[in-house]
Formats: sequence, C-alpha cells, structure tokens
Amino acid sequence: MAVNLPVTVLLEPRFLASLRAILARHDGAGSLTFEITESLFLSDYERLSAVLGEIRQMGVGFSIDDFGTGHSSLSRLRKLPVSELKIDRSFVMDMEKNKDDLVIVESTIELAHNLGLEVVAEGVESEQALAQLMHLGCDLVQGFHVGRPMPADAAETFIRTAGYKIPSARSEAACTGNSAA
Repeated sequence: MAVNLPVTVLLEPRFLASLRAILARHDGAGSLTFEITESLFLSDYERLSAVLGEIRQMGVGFSIDDFGTGHSSLSRLRKLPVSELKIDRSFVMDMEKNKDDLVIVESTIELAHNLGLEVVAEGVESEQALAQLMHLGCDLVQGFHVGRPMPADAAETFIRTAGYKIPSARSEAACTGNSAA
C-alpha cells in the first residue's frame, strides 16, 4: 500500500513513535510505501534524511512521487533511502507523440534501475503506453488504462479478477491499478 505523506508530517516530533506503534500492531512494514514529493529536497535536508533513514530501518519503503517535475537534486537522490521513483504523468501521457518525453521516461527508468530503485509510471491511459513502458523495463504502472479509483473492497476484487500479478516482494515487477491507494 502506498500512502502520500507530506514533509510536515514526516518532521512532526510524534510521528516516528506513532508509526512504530502502528507497525507493531499490524506487522505490515514490508507492504507499506510512503510517497513523498520532490519538494522534500527544499526542506531541512539533514533532519529529513535522518527521519527517512529511521523509517527505512523499520522496513517501510519510500517513493519519490511526480519525479521530474520539481526540485530534484541527483546528489541528494543518491543519498536518500528511497526505493522507488514515480515518473510524473505529464511525461508518460505524451511519450507516444513527443520524442523528448519518451527520452525522459526511458532515461529516468535507466537512471532509477542503475541506482537500484524500482520505477512506477503514472498516467498510463492506453494499451500503447503500457506496451512501451513494459518494453522500456518499467516495474510498475498506474493509470486509468489499468483501473479507475475505487474503494478498497472493490480494488481487492478487481485485482483478483483482472489477472494482474500482485508482488509478493518489492523486487517483483507488477502492474498496479490507480485504486484506493
């Protein structure tokens, strides 16, 4: 499950203790990913990096959401304990028509894989885009072509009946719908 998490929450003094208590009750740290935006690069980097490291030690993954649209610093990216990059939909949706967007998507996938990160492509709205991303080696996709937003119980049924592979470990490739996450 992926949860968007603002930097302000990450830096809240009680957050780490609350997270530890929740993870102890539910034993699901390996299934949890926090999505953080590139704006985190503008925050108190040293303090934020320490918090992210602590959370990562708890087994929670991190994804940089909307990668490529903000304030990324490659030197900081390589130091942060993230496990995933999410390519912003603005590049994915136009990659079939715009050669530059295709180059950005392909380069981002290659960069992420070379850093040992998984890649999620947002905004997959056609069979052609899905096929292109699979050809480029994208690990996960999200978008209306796969599924529309839905409640958690409907998402579970959708996943079981749609034939998509649900990853049993973070390293397996899979397709994910744009569900209630």
